[in-house]
Amino acid sequence: MLELYAFATPNSVKAVIALEELGLAYTLKPINVRKGEQKDPVFLALNPNSKVPVLVDSDEPDGKPLILSESAAILIYLAEKTGMMLPTAGAARARVFEQLFFHASGLAPALGQAGFFKRNEEKLPLAINRFDTEARRILSVLNGVLASSTYVAGEVPTIADIAHFGWLWRREFAGIDFEETPHVARWYETMEQRPAVVRAIARLNSLVA
Repeated sequence: MLELYAFATPNSVKAVIALEELGLAYTLKPINVRKGEQKDPVFLALNPNSKVPVLVDSDEPDGKPLILSESAAILIYLAEKTGMMLPTAGAARARVFEQLFFHASGLAPALGQAGFFKRNEEKLPLAINRFDTEARRILSVLNGVLASSTYVAGEVPTIADIAHFGWLWRREFAGIDFEETPHVARWYETMEQRPAVVRAIARLNSLVA
């Protein structure tokens, strides 16, 4: 049995999309971060870092449930569990990891910081400009990648696409749009229309309705 502790956040949506794309049965356990439920001792026992998502897989062969945090790790685990959306070897696999690391070290932090400083009560123009510029630069890099491929790691969708989609789904938080990145806009529209993505977003949005 798979259980996912999540909320309507950029990182949570990645895990839900992966579960839907891979056709895995799962139970969604809401953790309302707006109410501080991620600080509850019961949840902290699962993830002392007090972040969603957290995946619990009780079907591990050794009989011990696997408790896994960090959205990228969850994506890799689920892809390898099913043998889907992650090439098994060679350059194709390396491209997926290249984009996953680019997401973790570039896109997600840039959008997160851009949003934080724009929305912070204390306005710091230097920081706002710094991270807005970086977010737009990172998006331009991704636009260049998508100028020559259908998806971010090649011609088929992978968990790298899911990773990028998660933060771009919440791009309004960072005040970012796709006006200057038409290839990203094309890719995003394609991803957004995938049935698994539609189902995942609907499930997460229902948690905050």
